[in-house]
Amino acid sequence: MQSLSIKVSTDLNTGMRKEWLRGRGSSGLTELEASTRRRWLNCRYFARNCRIVACASQRNSDGGGGAGQSSSSSSSPSSFLSQSQTYALLKQQMEVAAKSEDYKEAARIRDSLRLFEEEEPALRLRRLMKEAVADERFEDAAKYRDELKEIAPHSLLTCSSDATTFGIRVEVRSVYIEGRSQPSKGLFFFAYRIRITNNSDRPVQLLRRHWIITDGNGKVENFWGIGVIGEQPVILPQTGFEYSSACPLSTPNGRMEGDFEMKHIDSVGSEPFNVAIAPFSLSILEDELMLYEK
Repeated sequence: MQSLSIKVSTDLNTGMRKEWLRGRGSSGLTELEASTRRRWLNCRYFARNCRIVACASQRNSDGGGGAGQSSSSSSSPSSFLSQSQTYALLKQQMEVAAKSEDYKEAARIRDSLRLFEEEEPALRLRRLMKEAVADERFEDAAKYRDELKEIAPHSLLTCSSDATTFGIRVEVRSVYIEGRSQPSKGLFFFAYRIRITNNSDRPVQLLRRHWIITDGNGKVENFWGIGVIGEQPVILPQTGFEYSSACPLSTPNGRMEGDFEMKHIDSVGSEPFNVAIAPFSLSILEDELMLYEK
């Protein structure tokens, strides 16, 4: 877990990526782009052959050899992780190609991405579920949701959450930071912004934090710490506190949840209490495909 000293004052659901990018050093970005460019040049054959990867599920459904075994593999969570990693790598390669003004290669990768989005099982189910809800075919939507839950349970969780405990509201929004990620090395970098609003009539102080982080393989890690970003802020009634931090993962999908330990500071000997941080997703797809995004 990494903490970032980024001052934020914009709305929770807008401008987060801009604030994050302003927090990075220009020299580090240049080095990263150069490194990514080298990886892209070494892997250009991967983008050219992506159509083979993207069409695998279609060939299996058409009755190709070993269809039963392939179908089982494509529906497994590990298969989804591998495909998500491929998707992230292709998006990164397309961005580098465009920045390098190699527009022919960028167009080739773009077309591969479109085909990949159409044929990848989790993305296809997400699209079908969204269409079913729009058409009020709720029985079909429930069926697609259940299938999606089997192969990609994290995809049903949005990249934001909102919970209130004893009048303390905690809102969270996460984003995938493509420029700090290295999909080819299994590194996926996520930033998140938290807004804490004291809607009670008593002042509180944030003492400790506790995070439960689950990666796409189901590995669970717990983290405890004093305060947030080096502070133990006092939050007066009808005021708030915001901060940004980050979480690197070895998988392209995961989730976070946890709690803050707080206490009322208007009376001596006040007992600490826990304020819930509701679960939210860490996803390379963010909420561009999320059905219930608000």
